Amino acid sequence: MLLVHPVNEAVKVLPVLFVSFVIGSRSGNHLWGLIIVTLVVLFALLRWFTTSYRIGPVHVQLRTGVFQKKLLSVPRSRIRSVDVEAGVMHRLLGLSILRIGTGQQAGKGEKFELNALDSRVVPALREQLLQRAERGPDALRKAPPAATEIAHWKTEWVRYAPFSFTGVVAIAAAVGVLFQYGFGERVANSSLVSSSIDSAERFGIALVIVVGLLVLLVVASLFACARYLIAYGNLTVTDDGARLHVNHGLLKTRSTTLDRKRLRGTSLSEPLLLRIAKGAKLDAIMTGVSAEKKESSLLLPQAPAREALRMMTVVLGDAGLHENAQKPLTPHGPAAERRRYTRAVVPVLVVAAALGIAEALGAPIPTIAWAVVVLVLLGAVFVARDRYRGLGHAVLPGWLITRHGSLDRTRHSLEAAGIIGWTVRQTFFQRRAGVATIVAATPAGVGHYEVLDIPADQAWVLIDAVTPGAGDAWAH
Repeated sequence: MLLVHPVNEAVKVLPVLFVSFVIGSRSGNHLWGLIIVTLVVLFALLRWFTTSYRIGPVHVQLRTGVFQKKLLSVPRSRIRSVDVEAGVMHRLLGLSILRIGTGQQAGKGEKFELNALDSRVVPALREQLLQRAERGPDALRKAPPAATEIAHWKTEWVRYAPFSFTGVVAIAAAVGVLFQYGFGERVANSSLVSSSIDSAERFGIALVIVVGLLVLLVVASLFACARYLIAYGNLTVTDDGARLHVNHGLLKTRSTTLDRKRLRGTSLSEPLLLRIAKGAKLDAIMTGVSAEKKESSLLLPQAPAREALRMMTVVLGDAGLHENAQKPLTPHGPAAERRRYTRAVVPVLVVAAALGIAEALGAPIPTIAWAVVVLVLLGAVFVARDRYRGLGHAVLPGWLITRHGSLDRTRHSLEAAGIIGWTVRQTFFQRRAGVATIVAATPAGVGHYEVLDIPADQAWVLIDAVTPGAGDAWAH
């Protein structure tokens, strides 16, 4: 346990250690580097000795601080989640990190985190906290219910990893680190870059760009597959009737517990690239777990669409949506379809008109510009058609289902009991088209879910169907 904190602190001050090492190497005096390492180790050890926690009958308390003491107290009745995480070093030492979530936004230094706990005591500790929070004091005397596995990760799912932007993001992060530590200038002046410039002059810039894009695609795909394997390998989802347990990770493991009492639905994500590969991703809509704050509500990572749909049906069926969770959606009519084409095509036509006017006035417009306009126009038409095909809603007893988007299509299934308010919104152009957007406010997930461009005369009818009485006529 004493080893974890020194290593973590050393990683935080790695740039300082690197600079001190370089200066010491040039001067032949490594005393400054040794002093910095000693101070880091001493401070980390003091942090470990001054950190303690206490689980009382009403509150869970965490005491921290070396120079400034801090006592963080969380009422056990406010505990919404207990997550367990273990990095490579933690796993080698038999340790884990336990985090307690309350559903509130925690500021810096206010997160309840127990680092470097003995992994053998963590399951019992988590069960104790969750039982107290979710079932009351009497549940402590009962044995936890048996869990049933409802999903299991398969190796072939890794083929869906390249159909995302995680590989490109990883490459961008690596390049940023290289430039931050001064390696970018060395790469720019290297023989590889010089030979690439010579090749561009010899074979043409277009060919070099195409080859570069292909290389970037291959490297990004490899990065995405590696990240997917590390993050989601060995994923299992189990259900004990009261909670969903999601465990995943090869090197760094993570265990998330989702309370069914706070489950308000699911979000099925089908981005365009992943949809082309017939894949999807599934998240839970949970009260007290904010998707906007990147809190974990994952049920399935990128996986076959049929598996994500099966998982969605199982979770929603157990949550009370006993009818078909995959019910076909009601389209929003010709007005919504026209808006999709208008918003996609008109900007491209405006650019084309501007180019035409410029050419008529004598400005030289290259042929490639017109080719790009035509390609963009065809792409806009495709996106508009796909956006309308993905637009729709359905109302089932006690549930609202809404779907929209093309490049990032998402199907939200939201329980009516989790909706705390409604907003019917119309812009100037929506009023002219006779459509409206319905916003369902909820304390779960992203906080609000929209039904886009529904015929205006059907807006309050839909609201009344989901939550009877909310669509009553206005009194003047």
